Parts: sequence; structure tokens; C-alpha cells
Amino acid sequence: MGNRLSALLVGLAVVLFFVYSSFFVVNERQQAIVVRFGQIQDVKTDPGLYFKLPFAFMDADRVQYIENRALRFDHDNIRVQVSGGKFYEVDAFVVYRITDARRFRETVSGDQLSAEMRLRTRLDASLRRVYGLRGFESALSDARASMMQEVRDDLRPDAESLGVSIVDVRIRRTDLTQEVSQQTFERMKSERLAEAELIRARGNEEGQRRRAIADRQVVEFESDAHRQSEVLRGEGDAERNRIFGEAFQRDPDFFQFYRSMSAYSTSLTGTGTTLVLSPDSTFFRYFNNLSGTPAPAAPPAAPAN
Repeated sequence: MGNRLSALLVGLAVVLFFVYSSFFVVNERQQAIVVRFGQIQDVKTDPGLYFKLPFAFMDADRVQYIENRALRFDHDNIRVQVSGGKFYEVDAFVVYRITDARRFRETVSGDQLSAEMRLRTRLDASLRRVYGLRGFESALSDARASMMQEVRDDLRPDAESLGVSIVDVRIRRTDLTQEVSQQTFERMKSERLAEAELIRARGNEEGQRRRAIADRQVVEFESDAHRQSEVLRGEGDAERNRIFGEAFQRDPDFFQFYRSMSAYSTSLTGTGTTLVLSPDSTFFRYFNNLSGTPAPAAPPAAPAN
């Protein structure tokens, strides 16, 4: 009885083992390749529960799982030369998907690392070619997007031969090499110094031009002011002469008296000037005689006997 129970349990275990080995599960992030005696028997791309022969230990049906999602690999420190002869150091990455699991198994035995190694070699060559056709500034300008599209298009034929589809190619870093960076810095420094000298020269030229304009305007303003002052002085003299003329016409005697008094005040007060004049001079007409009439002549002296 005990032997029969043991045999039953062993048989049940074997049946359960075979049942368990006959099924496999594919989730939404995987593809499954069923390999029978080294040949691809089937490819499962939809998630679910599937049946296979339960003899994996005899190499009958084995299941190889392949990623069914977007994958990425990086390629760093790629030294590329642009058309001008200068060098960049570039870091890039590729996003891809395994779209043909059967071909992927046949070409690289389903090994993701082997596939990435082949794509990395092609990426390196494509980046060198694309950068080599451009100038120094293109990699740092808006042209970089079209450059990456060109690299992606270069990779697609090789990727399709591996059962892989290239989703995108991007550049993470584009730096000048150390020696080129120093040369670029020196060149930019020289350009900035030359530009500063040019700006300084233009500033000096503009300053001289403005000073010349200011000096000319000062001369013009002074000339115009002198002209206006002469005009005003002439107008004032004319007005003064008119007033004097009117005053003379109204009372000639008083006008002459006023002019004489003004002459006395101007010439005899605090000037320190010595005048040698005859008392009978016209200048002293009103000095001793307010009427201004000349004094009567003295009678001649009688002759002596």
C-alpha cells in the first residue's frame, strides 16, 4: 500500500512537472521565440498564456524572451572632425525597438548586446560622416536636428537587417576638444579685442565729429549774438539820437546846458585828468555864467602920458 501511494505521488509530480513545463507566459513588455532543436518554431508577440512541448531539457522546445519596448544605448566620447579641420567630442544615444524577433534571433541569436555593438559601430561611422560634411558652427546651430535625422536614416538599413527599428537618434553633448577649445578661446579673444578697438576708434571719431559740430555751433552762436548786439546797439544809438534831437528841438538852450553839465561831470570828477584850457574857452561857457552868454569884453586901457 505504501509503495503504491509513493508511486502515485511520483507519477502525479511528473504529470504536474510536464504540465507546468508545457505552458509559458508572455507579458506586455516581452516577445517570446519558441525554439525547437535549434530552429525557430514560433514567435509570440501578444501577451498571454501559450503552450509548448515540455521537453526543454532535451532541447525540444525552449522559449527565448525578447524585449518588446523602446530600448536605448549610449555612445560616448566620439571624436569627430568637421569640414574646417577642427574636432568635436560627441555623446549620442539611440532609441530603438526590436520589431522582427525572428530576424533578431537569426542574425544575433537574440543577443541585445551584440545588436547594440553592431549599431554602435554604424553610429560611429555615420556621425563622423555627417559632421565631416558640415562646418564648425553647424553642430551648435539649428542644423543639428537635420543632422540627427540624417544619422538616423543612415542607421535604419543596418538596423532593419537585425530586425530592429530605429526610433530616434539624439546628441547629449557636443564639446570642442581641449586643444581646439583653447584655440577657439584665443581666436574669440582676439576678435573681441579687435571689435573693442574698432568700437573705441568709432567712438573717438564720433567724439571728434561732435566736438567739431559743437565748436562750429559756438562760433555761430557767438557770431549771431555779436550781430544781434551790434544791431541792438545801433538801434539804441539811433533811439538815443532821436531822443536827443527831439530834446534839442524843444529847448535848444536847455539841451546845450544839459550837455555841458554832463561834460563837466564826466571830465572834471575823479578822473585825475589835467586840462589846460583858456578861461574864455567854449567848454567853460556855463561854468561861471548860467545864461551861457559870453562875458562883455573889457574896455581897452588908456594910454599912459
